[in-house]
Amino acid sequence: MAALDSIGPKGIGARFLFAVILVFATFNPWGASFYHWTVEPLFAAGGGIGTVGPVKVLVALLLLIGWIVCLQTTKRSIGWKGALLVAAVFGTLVWLLIDRHLLSAGSSRTIALIVLIIVSAILAIGMSWSHLARKISGQIDTDQVA
Repeated sequence: MAALDSIGPKGIGARFLFAVILVFATFNPWGASFYHWTVEPLFAAGGGIGTVGPVKVLVALLLLIGWIVCLQTTKRSIGWKGALLVAAVFGTLVWLLIDRHLLSAGSSRTIALIVLIIVSAILAIGMSWSHLARKISGQIDTDQVA
């Protein structure tokens, strides 16, 4: 039971890696994502429902399950206001890096990568927050049962 009660850097890293894989598998600026593989051809000229097969539907369902798990966990852990606050902190950090000329905002690919990493970080924080808060404060988050 003690192993389940604690979370360390490896646990947070695993959650972040899962979030990165989920986010970048759904969409990425390199054109190798579910969006480019399925959604874009579906609406392209000559496309249509005939471009969708069972493999694409299976991948869509697996991605949907991943998103539901991550979003539900994040919502229960930090809530939408907490997620917005985390996004604001990361957005301000990006603004600071651009302001200090440590990051260039000239490339849409760079901006897309930053946004995708921030979304991944928000999901990872949301999936880890209950464990971290319990470790810091000693308080346990529970779902209402009634």
